[in-house]
Formats: sequence, structure tokens, C-alpha cells
Amino acid sequence: MYYKEELVEEVRERNDIVDVISSYIRIQKRGNNYVGLCPFHNEKTPSFVVSGTKQLYTCFGCGASGNVIGFVMKYENYSFQEALKSLAQRVGMELPESDYDKEEKKNRDLKQRLLEIHKEAAKFYYHNLLKDETARNYLYKRGISDATIRQFGLGFSPKASDSLYKHLKKTYDDEILKLSALVIIEERGAKDRFWNRIMYPILDIHNKVIGFGGRVMGDALPKYINSSESMIFDKSRQLYGLNFARNSRQDHVLLCEGYMDVISLYQAGFTNAVAALGTAFTPEHANILKRYVKRVVLCMDSDSAGINASKRTIGILREADIAVQVLNMKPYKDPDEFIKNKSKEEFENRIKNAKNAFMWEIELLKDNFKLEDPQQKTEFYEETAKKLSEFVSGLERDNYIQAVCKEHMINYEEMKALVLSIMGGIAVKKEKKSIYSGNKRKKEDPVLKCQRLLLIIMIEDTSYIERIRKYLSADDFSDELYKELLLRIYEKSALKLPLDGIIDEYADTINYDKVSSLFAASLSDEINLSEKKKIAEENILKLRQARLDELSKHSTDIVQLQKIIHEQSKLKKEGISIE
Repeated sequence: MYYKEELVEEVRERNDIVDVISSYIRIQKRGNNYVGLCPFHNEKTPSFVVSGTKQLYTCFGCGASGNVIGFVMKYENYSFQEALKSLAQRVGMELPESDYDKEEKKNRDLKQRLLEIHKEAAKFYYHNLLKDETARNYLYKRGISDATIRQFGLGFSPKASDSLYKHLKKTYDDEILKLSALVIIEERGAKDRFWNRIMYPILDIHNKVIGFGGRVMGDALPKYINSSESMIFDKSRQLYGLNFARNSRQDHVLLCEGYMDVISLYQAGFTNAVAALGTAFTPEHANILKRYVKRVVLCMDSDSAGINASKRTIGILREADIAVQVLNMKPYKDPDEFIKNKSKEEFENRIKNAKNAFMWEIELLKDNFKLEDPQQKTEFYEETAKKLSEFVSGLERDNYIQAVCKEHMINYEEMKALVLSIMGGIAVKKEKKSIYSGNKRKKEDPVLKCQRLLLIIMIEDTSYIERIRKYLSADDFSDELYKELLLRIYEKSALKLPLDGIIDEYADTINYDKVSSLFAASLSDEINLSEKKKIAEENILKLRQARLDELSKHSTDIVQLQKIIHEQSKLKKEGISIE
């Protein structure tokens, strides 16, 4: 964190969460709270609740939760510092530069200059396109309108190999231009990275130009080249078109391979299309998409390279718990070609009929066998059974066995027996999360529930912190996050500091929603408030007993074991009493 806690707290206090959120979405007062449709997932019945009293929001549909800074971060996809600065500006606060780390300030200023250079380069390429009839005609022939050219800021790099360098040199020195990766500066002189190419500006989610893709207008190779990676451009973390797609509020994205696929789909009205940037789809890409959608429809090329890319991408998306479907592009190669030859309605139908990724994989597998040959037919069944055996959840596995058997006219009982025989004929012992689906609702571990309830009690009523502290230390908590939070609560209490600041400490982490949900929770949701003391005592007792049981299992010292047994006996006899 680059700002003092007191300053962060002031920004938070001066930005009422109800005012801020109502400037983004429509919320209506209901009782003591405000409710509305969640901006982070599609829903028809409002489950998004804003508490003016607690200055927190919670969605009971998707689980999103947090304070005013967290909301702006999630909605705008800002970093913690960006959200804080935005909220400070909203209330006329000026954040002191002195609170920045010197190295951070230096890097921030450098990134800002690189963004300015890229913005100027985009203007240069755009104006050159307007002056070059050949380049414009190339785009017109590909069905791109003037409106779309403006929307995506398409441009043209002139034939002269140093035209951009000469233009930028009027304002910037060689050192910063070299860092921009837009020009190559050597002892022999300087030259542009792109020349005589159609230019596709690459924008981040805040609509800032961070790089370019360049395409030749003929058949020369390489057909495409992209910006080199720089301080502002990381291909493994950027998706072309995401700046538009994130605002489409669709429950899915269309994942394509190329710039023109995204542009053509957008022009046809599909504003939720994105593409990887000249690189294979990465786990980082999947994690970024997960912020916005729970489902991805693959619109990869229909050739063998596209099929292989789809297979790799399916695995990555599954690992990220994102549902995957595959769109049938045939008889066309890619979305760009499809849209030019078919209607928008036809593409919408293809989206509606997109195939479940697992079923698509089985279909591909089937193409490797000649089913009229009994031996190959048997081999197909065996390979299919192997894939079905990968499902860990018995219910999910059985659902897919039924679906596969129905689609490929296989005897259900025989296939099920084959799958079980491959698994060793033993039912799966643990119902873990399947790699082929999203999160399953699991029964909460009773020990973790004790830890969670005690944290909520202390957050909601700080008078319990010291009373609980007499009995419990961090060693009594098994969950690493809960243990960390317990220590932070104890520390804040000892320093007589408010607990609210703990939420912001997790702002840029994967645990943000989980932490903020504890602060947003109300004991009335969990237990009867009149029984708070009794519940606290019962949960402390359970945790102490669990801890002593664990110590006794691993103790090899007789004296230590006797002490543990004595403490267990005392605990059973006296129980816990917090006053």
C-alpha cells in the first residue's frame, strides 16, 4: 500500500458508498438498505445489497462483496491506487505525491510518458490511413465501415521505414522512444517497427493505447507483427477488444483468434468478442475473463490449427472454472468470413447451439475411428470411457454418461460398467470439484465455520475481541486466511484502530471478496443476536478441543501428553465462560 492508512480511511469516509454506487447503477431503498441488479453478473431478480450503515455492498447471487474502494476497483477494473485516486478526485481531495515510494513514482511517470507516445503514434497512423486511398480501400473491401475504423482507431503505417520515428522525435528523445518498442534505434540509425501495414491499436480496459498489431495488405510474410513487450504491454495479460466486451454486460464472451474476427463481430452487433494477441491463450487470460463472465464460447478457426488451439484453450478455461462451449463455424474458416457470408441472426443461432466442450471433444474423438469396424468401434467406446472416468463427481459423471450414450447411441449400462471398470470399479471417495464444471456448493467444514463465526462476532462487536483473545491464539485457527485475519484483528484492537482498514489490505488479492464478505455479514444472518455470548463460548470450546485433539495425535513426549490430557479434562469440566 502506497498511502497512509489514515489517508485511505479519509477517502473512504468522504465517499458515501450509496452515493458512489448509485452513480453507476440504479439502486432503490428497501428497509435500512438499498437493492438493485448486480453489475457483476446477469440477473433478473435484484440480489445486490448496499448498506449505508456498514458502508459495504454484498451480492447474494455471485458473492461479490466489499467497500466503496473495492466496488470501484471491481467495476472499473482498477488497481487499488487507481480506485483510491478516482475517489479522491471525486470529492476534491488531492493525494500527496510524497506518499508514493520514489521508485514507484519514477515507474509511474515513465509509464505515463510511454502511454502518451502510444497515443500520439495511434493518431499518426490514423491520419495516415485517412490520407492513403489504397489502405482505406483494403479495409473497405474487407467490409469495414468508416464508423468501425473510427471506433477501433485503425490506421496505416507509411512505406517509409522511419516516418513514425521522425514524427515522434520532434517531442521525445531517443532513450524514451527506444523503451516504447515502437522504433528500433541502432548505431546505424533508427527505423520504425511497423511500416506499410494496416495498424490495429491495442487498448487496455481503460481505453489507453498500449501496443499495436500490424498486418500487410498483400501476401508478404510475416502477415502480422505485434508490438514487443514493454512496461505497458504484456501479451499474456491483454485481450484485444476487452475494453468493449467488459461493458457489454453479457454473461459470456466470444473468444476468437484474430483482430478482424473481433472487429467484424463488433460491427455486426456482437460487442462481447475478444482475441488473444498473437500468442497462445494463457491462464492469465482466463483469470482476467473470469472477472467478467462465467462462460466462454470458443469461436476459433475451423482448420486443424484452430481445432488444436480450441483443445488447449478448453483445458485452461476449465482450470479457471469457466464453462466452455464451442461454436460450429463450418463451412467458414473464422468469424470474419462467417459474418461476411451469413447474417447476424445465423451467427446468433450458432451461439445458441454452441456445443458443450466435453461433448465437442467426444465428437472429435469419434472422427478418429471407423465405427463400421467392430474393433475400432470398441476402441472408440474405451477411449470415451477413459475421458468419462476423469469426472470426479459421481452425479456429474453419470449425467455425461447419459448424454454421450444418447448422442452416440451407446448402451448406457454397458458404458457405465466400462467407466467404472476403468476407475477400478470403486466409487469415488471424495466429491471434489470437477474440472469440467464450475464451483459446486459444498457443506462448510464445521471447524472452519467456528473460525468464521468468531471472526464475524469480533468484527460486528469489538467488545468481544479481548474476551476471545484470552482463550484463542492464531495457533487455534487452521485456515491460513482466517489465522491471518485473527492476528490483524488482535493487532488493530491493541492499537485502538478501526477494523475497516483490513478490507483494503486485501484489495489487490484473490481473497478480497472472502475477506469483505466477513465484514458485510451480519450475525443475524447466522445466529440469534440474543445468543451471541453463548455462540461465542461454544465456538471457542470447539476450537480449543479440536486444537488439543490435534496436539495429542502428534505428541511423542509423555510429559507434554499428560499436560494436554489434563487441559482436555479441565476444558470438559469447566467449559468456556467469557464475561
